[in-house]
Amino acid sequence: MFKKFSIISFFLILGYNYIGGYMKYVPKMYKKTIFDIPYHKLLMEGIKCLVFDLDNTIALIDERVPSKEVKDLFKKLNKDFSIFILSNNHSGKRVKSFALELGVKSINFACKPFTRGLRKISTNNNFAKEEMVIIGDQLVTDIYSGTRFGIKTILVDPLAEKDLWITKFNRIKENMKLRKYRKKNLFERGKYYE
Repeated sequence: MFKKFSIISFFLILGYNYIGGYMKYVPKMYKKTIFDIPYHKLLMEGIKCLVFDLDNTIALIDERVPSKEVKDLFKKLNKDFSIFILSNNHSGKRVKSFALELGVKSINFACKPFTRGLRKISTNNNFAKEEMVIIGDQLVTDIYSGTRFGIKTILVDPLAEKDLWITKFNRIKENMKLRKYRKKNLFERGKYYE
């Protein structure tokens, strides 16, 4: 399994996720945290399914249980949306634990930016792409997988600078993209928009 994960990581690092065009990393919406997202607007747009990344989006990478604030938010959101956690984290135990605590479904080892996890959510639950949104903190995994699959994408700032070891490689690629986007006035961290 480690070899398989290393091969996937190798292709991601070398640029597999460049395929598909320059703007595929730019999110449709950008907010500071998951608490700043206008969920009522998403509901009015016909969104029925929220797909959240876990690490540094919902929780810090070393947190074992969701915070009270996250639990309260998800309790409200569960009334209006179907919610999934889609994580590249290979530890199914932690991802499932969070999903259970929050009353949502989950898929671990999703291998984003591949779209297998999003396709599984869509197919198994009869969601049209127009009814789904992915929310995450990384351009090269969360946002790119959502764009490739054809759904709305929302970027949030990472909750902390501490990342998993593989994410550090993704951040290098992400920072290269951010520099290019900033030079062309296309996207910049800290300039939030809907």
